[in-house]
This record gives sequence, C-alpha cells and structure tokens, in this order.
Amino acid sequence: MTHTITGDDLAAALDALRTQVPLVHSLTNIVSANFLTNVVLAAGASNAHIDNAHEAAGFARIAGGVLVNLGTPDDGTAAAFTLAAEAAHDAGTPWVLDPVGVGGLPWRSGLAVDLLKYRPTAIRGNASEIIALAGLGGDTRGVDSADDAAAAVPAAVALLDHADVVSASGPVDHLVGRDADGDVVGVRIGGGSDLLPRVTSTGCSLGGLVAAYLAVAPSPLVGLAAAHAHVAVASEIAAAKSSGPGSFAVEYLDALAAVDAATLTERARIESLDLAIVGGNR
Repeated sequence: MTHTITGDDLAAALDALRTQVPLVHSLTNIVSANFLTNVVLAAGASNAHIDNAHEAAGFARIAGGVLVNLGTPDDGTAAAFTLAAEAAHDAGTPWVLDPVGVGGLPWRSGLAVDLLKYRPTAIRGNASEIIALAGLGGDTRGVDSADDAAAAVPAAVALLDHADVVSASGPVDHLVGRDADGDVVGVRIGGGSDLLPRVTSTGCSLGGLVAAYLAVAPSPLVGLAAAHAHVAVASEIAAAKSSGPGSFAVEYLDALAAVDAATLTERARIESLDLAIVGGNR
C-alpha cells in the first residue's frame, strides 16, 4: 500500500508554517494555556489565548486557526466556545475540537456534541475521548485514555460525518480523513517519547499545533499529520537529552524549534493505515 502522505508533504507544511507564521486563537484550559503558547511559538507559529464571550467570535474570524479545548469549561467559556466555533465555521477558519474528558463527564460531553454542529476541521483526542464522542462507549479516566489508539479508528471514521479529519493519540497515533476523491484514508504516525504523558499539556498543546498547521497546509490531513509528526520527532530528540520530565519539558521546546524540514523528512515515521484491517472502512 502506498503512503497517503509523504515525508516531503510534512516538510513542505513545516516550511509553510515557518514562512507564514499563522496566528492561532486558542480557547484552552487553565492548566495548558502557558505551555501551549510556548509550544506554538517554539514550533514557528503564534498564539493568542482569548476565551471570553465578548471577543471570541470576532477573533475567530481573523485568526489563522482556532482551537477549542474542553479541559476546564465553565458557563462563560462554554459560551465562548460556541461563539468561536460558529464564527470559525461561518468564516471558513479551520478549527480544532479537543474533547478533553468527554465520556466521563456528562455536561462537557453534551457541550462537545453541541459543538459538532459547527463541523470542526479536525477532532483531536486520546483514544477513549474519540470513542466516547462517537457514541461507541469507551473507558475514560478523567483526561487519561484507557483505550489503544488503534481501537479508536472505527470511531474516528464515524466522526468524519462531523469533521474533515480525526486523530486518536497514543504510542502510535492513528489519523483518518478523506482524499481528493472523497475516499476515507488513514495514516499512522509512530515515534515519540514515553515522557510526553508525564508533562502536563503536551496533548493539549498538540491541539494548538494542529490548528497552526491547518492554517497553512494544502489539506486538513496533511496539516494534522504534520503536527503529529513534528511532536513525535521533537519529543524523541528531547528525550535523548533529558534526565526526567522536568528537563524534558525544556528540551522539548528547544527541539520543536530545532526540527527543520530535512529532519522531519528523515525522522518522521509515517505509514498508510489499512482501514479494512482495523474495521474502519465505510
């Protein structure tokens, strides 16, 4: 099976990110706001954290990409999420839904389902969140995943009724979307580091990076894959220089900045995903 996306595609997306420096509008949780901003800046884009209902819609219309992260929602931010998602949809701004904790917490689960009506460009979550959002069950432990990413592929494919691309994160990330002919295709992104889940906001910040790449990539699937690959490669480089989670967090930011197109092409572990084998064909 030939690769749906090549290393050269990823490299071109990274070059576009660094050339265009897209502005991400992040509506994210209080735990991740600072680290997410540092990740987006280190990778080569820019970020503004605006999550109030008075400004969310207006800013979503002018940003390059929007992230809606459900990590710590309240009534005020929930209103801002809805306004930003609706404005992004109407303006054609790519936006990302990160359904943190969906499945285990009913109120935010309902909020996530309501946001689907504004058709996110990308949905990015761990396997349990993707399964839960698709309505297939799943064992969610707060914001941690109790499911393997491969098990989430059928749910990810089902969510393509509501989004252009969907990814389930894990030791190997599984991504699905549609090609130019409208057929469902998938890719796996390997690599990464076991230290990623030991530092807060590495997953949430990936959502911000996805929003940045969606603003510059030629297709949503290329943008989603480039963000995942950038994180995987940078985390491997950082882990080789780290002695634990604290030093890893610093080295990770440096590595995100240091990864260039040649490094991404050489080190990215990307392969086509046979959806028939994992039961995701439809």
